[in-house]
Amino acid sequence: MTHLLMPVSSSTTDPFRLARRLSTAVWVYDTDCQRIAFANEAACEIWRADDEASLKARDLSRGMSKTVENRLRQYQSDFLERDARFVETWTLHPNDTPVTVDVVYTGFQMPDGRMAMMCEALGAATETPETLRSAEALLHTDVVIALFTSNGESLYQNPAARNIFSSANARFRDIFADASDFAELQRGWQTDGEVRSVTRIRTATGELWFDLVIKQCLDAVTGAPALSVTGFDVTELKNTRDKAHYLAARDQLTGCYNRFFIQNRIAEIKESTREIDYAILFLDIDHFKAVNDTFGHEAGDAVLRTVAERLHDQVCAGDIVARMGGDEFVVLLRRVASESALVQRLEHIHSRLSQPIEFGGVQLDVTNSMGSTLVARGSDQCWSEIFKQADLALYYSKRAGRDQFTIYDESIGAGAIERNWLEAEILRAIQTEAFCLHYQPRIDLKTNKVVCLEALLRWKHPERGYISPGTFIPVCEDMGVIDQVGIQVFEAACRQLAIWHRTGFDVRLAINVSPKQFQHEDFIDLCTQTAADPDVPISKVELEITETSLVGDDDQVAERICRINDLGFKIALDDFGTGYSNLAHISRFAVDCIKIDTSFTAQLPESGPLIRLIFALANQIDASIVAEGVETIEQLDWLSDQGCDQVQGFLFSKAVPPEQLHAVCKTIEQTALATPNLKQASARLSSASRGHWV
Repeated sequence: MTHLLMPVSSSTTDPFRLARRLSTAVWVYDTDCQRIAFANEAACEIWRADDEASLKARDLSRGMSKTVENRLRQYQSDFLERDARFVETWTLHPNDTPVTVDVVYTGFQMPDGRMAMMCEALGAATETPETLRSAEALLHTDVVIALFTSNGESLYQNPAARNIFSSANARFRDIFADASDFAELQRGWQTDGEVRSVTRIRTATGELWFDLVIKQCLDAVTGAPALSVTGFDVTELKNTRDKAHYLAARDQLTGCYNRFFIQNRIAEIKESTREIDYAILFLDIDHFKAVNDTFGHEAGDAVLRTVAERLHDQVCAGDIVARMGGDEFVVLLRRVASESALVQRLEHIHSRLSQPIEFGGVQLDVTNSMGSTLVARGSDQCWSEIFKQADLALYYSKRAGRDQFTIYDESIGAGAIERNWLEAEILRAIQTEAFCLHYQPRIDLKTNKVVCLEALLRWKHPERGYISPGTFIPVCEDMGVIDQVGIQVFEAACRQLAIWHRTGFDVRLAINVSPKQFQHEDFIDLCTQTAADPDVPISKVELEITETSLVGDDDQVAERICRINDLGFKIALDDFGTGYSNLAHISRFAVDCIKIDTSFTAQLPESGPLIRLIFALANQIDASIVAEGVETIEQLDWLSDQGCDQVQGFLFSKAVPPEQLHAVCKTIEQTALATPNLKQASARLSSASRGHWV
């Protein structure tokens, strides 16, 4: 009947003249204006209108759902594209009264050229309420529901599907953004009869993620094999989850992978490298804490971001860059076939990372230390062992002075075994208080008497004998147990002083205090507790601190020294001249004694001018002067002539255990007092008491 209702020539006064004579309800819906442009008498009855004019006056957009509006515009598009024809059951709501009819929809070109829709009612629908309601639900649902032939041609699309696929003729294969996704799903439904997957599909608004369920079925009209497709738009959920996964696996500051990613993907990473040679790189930024302390955490963050960017620039596709925390980075370098190739890669990385970093108009010269290990393809090493090797190589770079890289080899492994043994034995020594103290005499050059004893840490291992302090003290510092050792030294030395005091041995005791221990608040508590012990003559205790202990807030350091002085302790400045010192700085602190470092004594007489400056400084602040490391008659002669107050060194005695101390001190004093010339006395002592440290 469509051809009977197409507009006639302009000479015809009523283009709908023939349609008005039909007993079948016919009306034309103007999609753009959302009003009825024509209705015959039968149509007016269906729409419960008194006449055509009143029906045409109705604004059908009022109360129309968005879904129905979109569906009607889909019809309009199909009419324009392919002269489509639809037969559907619709429920109209004239005057809020539902009327369900079977309707034929065809395109109708308005006199002004716009495309409208001609509606021809075939009669009242006879479907059950359940059928009508399911049709209404199918119309309004946001779930994509479609039916395709087994060859992928479109058989049916609900309104949601039409909104997504943009064309009623869309072929099933063409909606997939990735052809491999379609091929994989096709294998699934052909094998199991149905398949489900979250997949990217092409839509009218771009690519979206859909949760698709595809099932084999039969077309209810032809009985031919078909595919039922149901889809849910999960783009927002997918993006949210992807972002959550990204955030969980990434360091927020640098964008690198994080420790969580490495720890949870070890098996996957190991499997992906099974058939290739690769290397693991550990990297630390040298003195990173100093950057934060000097320039602030914003500068530190800028350094970390820059290092991460430069690392990413230096790695290849498939390599992994991770920030493990702080200034620690781990890099997986794929396809490194030889040590020479690894050296070349590391040289490039180290050189790039060592370039200055600009921040706030300041050039930051940042270096790095690296350790790496090479892993051959097919290696069955566990991941923890590989990481341990790279970490050991990094440790060797730091010990060697930083700003370099080290590649793990067997000698490093042997060193690690020794290091592990040493760490375990140190912990055992702390637990059993196996460390002991030896004491080195300090002689007053005016009285030739022993006036002070310096407590020096020693460790006699039950199997290996004496282990050098230069070997085990740095390890204690690395392990973070140096404070525990310091407390044991302090307490043991004070107990020994109490014993000497009870037996009438009147001597001062010097105890070394590390900068970390000195700056810790617990140290003040330890001093307070010791000062409360009536058996310990606190006025005889001299705490030796280094210039490093004075670095920081001058007011806080001065206040701390005053608190220690108020408790009765004396303060000596040890290793003087090796750090940052000046008269204005040192004069702020209540220092009783300045000890000239061994390195200056060893260089006499060349170091004489510098030592004279130290003498002048000590005189300005009224501090006594002690020269350490005196080993020759010539050194003693020079120091004595310059008015040095006290000396100590191998020329007189090495550090000895407490049980030998009385005899050593007696020998020193008797020999010195019996000989007017101290140099001659020292010569006599040299054969009896000089020796190397153990």
